[in-house]
Amino acid sequence: MKKIISVLFVVVLFCSCSDYQKALKSDDVATKFEVATKLYDAGKYTKAIRLFEQLATSYRGKPQAEKLFYMFSQSYYKTKQYYLAGYQFESFVSGYPRSEKVEEAAYLGAKSYSMLSPRYSLDQADTNKAIDKLQAFIDNYPNSKYIVEANTSLKVLTTKLEKKAYENAKGYNTISDFKSAIVAFDNFVADYPGTEFKEDALYYKFDSAYQLAINSISAKMEDRLKVAKTAYSNLMKYKSDTHYKVKADEMNARVEKELQNFTK
Repeated sequence: MKKIISVLFVVVLFCSCSDYQKALKSDDVATKFEVATKLYDAGKYTKAIRLFEQLATSYRGKPQAEKLFYMFSQSYYKTKQYYLAGYQFESFVSGYPRSEKVEEAAYLGAKSYSMLSPRYSLDQADTNKAIDKLQAFIDNYPNSKYIVEANTSLKVLTTKLEKKAYENAKGYNTISDFKSAIVAFDNFVADYPGTEFKEDALYYKFDSAYQLAINSISAKMEDRLKVAKTAYSNLMKYKSDTHYKVKADEMNARVEKELQNFTK
């Protein structure tokens, strides 16, 4: 019995492959469409894509075009070809605004761009593009069943931008370029006032101001100590029980002691 089943499987597979090869070489668009649909339904998206690519131009404007371009977009998405998927879904939304699939296509198009977002340390052009696409989807479909997923993805992407900006600012502190660090942390907090990295940013701004002040020449030290003192106050106002408190208090005590030298 097992041998019979195996033989039947081979026969079906051979016929399927044969139909696919014939469809690829055929000039009959109806045949191509039928075989492509069967391949799509069977989850054989890579093969289906080859036929959809052949059909795309000739099927535009035809009654079955909506179904074809939906399957075409999904096939790119299922095979993780996210640049092409994003483009095709956007094209579908533009071409078939009344389709029952338009909301799903709009979401998957935006999601495709989010899948292209690289790790935070790399160039974030794709991340910015994905944020724009997801925000547009949220604005256009505020009651969508995909809204929770879209907002979650948006949060992940914006946090990635925050992480990159924070690490860039901290990098100046690490290499002891304290002037640049202070400016970078100020810009970071201004650009991302609700960031989860705000406590860290305020501490490292204080640390940068502190290091700059205590290593200054006498003529510049007083003003820089005052900047450091203000930075400490801002950290404490934001979070008085910060996990940096012990170190920050020690540094501030040094600032206060040094400032006393300028009041004599």
